[in-house]
Amino acid sequence: AGAMAAPPRSFSAAEVRSRCAQGACLVRCRRRLYDLSGFVRLHPGGEQLLRRRAGTDVSAALDGPPHRHSANARRWLEQYYLGEMESGDEQFAARNHADAAQLCAWYRGDVWVPQGYNRCLLPQDLVDWQKPLLWQVGYLGEKYDEWVHQPVDRPIRLFHSDILEYLSKTAWYVVFMVWAPVVLYLSWVSYTSLAQGNTRLFSSFTTEYSIPVHKYYFPFIFLLGMFLWSLLEYLIHRFVFHMKPPASNYYLITLHFLLHGQHHKSPFDSSRLVFPPVPASLVMAFFYGILQLMLPQVLGLSVFVGGLCGYVIYDMMHYYLHYGSPKKGTYLYGLKAYHVKHHFEHQKSGFGISTRFWDHPFRTLIPEETFEKED
Repeated sequence: AGAMAAPPRSFSAAEVRSRCAQGACLVRCRRRLYDLSGFVRLHPGGEQLLRRRAGTDVSAALDGPPHRHSANARRWLEQYYLGEMESGDEQFAARNHADAAQLCAWYRGDVWVPQGYNRCLLPQDLVDWQKPLLWQVGYLGEKYDEWVHQPVDRPIRLFHSDILEYLSKTAWYVVFMVWAPVVLYLSWVSYTSLAQGNTRLFSSFTTEYSIPVHKYYFPFIFLLGMFLWSLLEYLIHRFVFHMKPPASNYYLITLHFLLHGQHHKSPFDSSRLVFPPVPASLVMAFFYGILQLMLPQVLGLSVFVGGLCGYVIYDMMHYYLHYGSPKKGTYLYGLKAYHVKHHFEHQKSGFGISTRFWDHPFRTLIPEETFEKED
């Protein structure tokens, strides 16, 4: 028999109040206590929750604005287990909400598990977190899709090689530092090239009716590139990043996890929220080549640089939606709540990140009724 697990630490009501007064966000489920201090700031409305609801019942913390919480969000809570409330405290014992009772539905061994959790995933979680995950996930087979959409709050290692692992991670500001100068330089090249007056549209088909492209058109071509990028972003996110790989195909499962599955498994791994410059440059070279085949050289470059700017905005926006604290009532506040819904409840809809525009015509908009308004 294995060694007995250490009993959970007990906390008095006075100690809980003291921690909350120091800025901690502690919530409870029956007598179980959770420390959400680190995570709550990442949550839409988290700053308000931290200031107004610290130390309350878990039901108040979980079911407050701006939306109801999914089973994944309730499973997520178990990662922040802190200990047990001491018995005999009448003030806390009396505040036993029905939602809290639903949350802590059953007990298995040393682990409390929220209601609805897939029991086959405990306690081993199907993978060895002490080893690189990329070469393990392909063996999950039919269990992969469910596993990858049950998020955790822990860093992921993909590769055995330290060099490959280093190249697979990126700080958010690296994207801006690398690509913003490229956008500025290529914009200048495109504008000055158009200013020479040698660029004409349809000249490969007819010289008599070809259309001259003046330098004054550059801002509109640039915006067209950004618009096309927003469509491409949606299509890639929906049909590539959210493809369901065949359960029998080890390599497609591995590829899916490398491209996007890792992000859904660990959505707050800050080093994996933006696209590393090395693989990004290969993808950009591919799309640049396509534009050069379809359009005159300078025109293709002008569209490309607009798309590149759209990509930089997208990556910065994606990072902000995970780690930023937008002001309540703003567009970014709503977009952050929308993206959190995509991660925790509606993984098959809500594919827009920098904008929800394309979710409308493609009918993948997350239903408005899943977002509750504050009283």
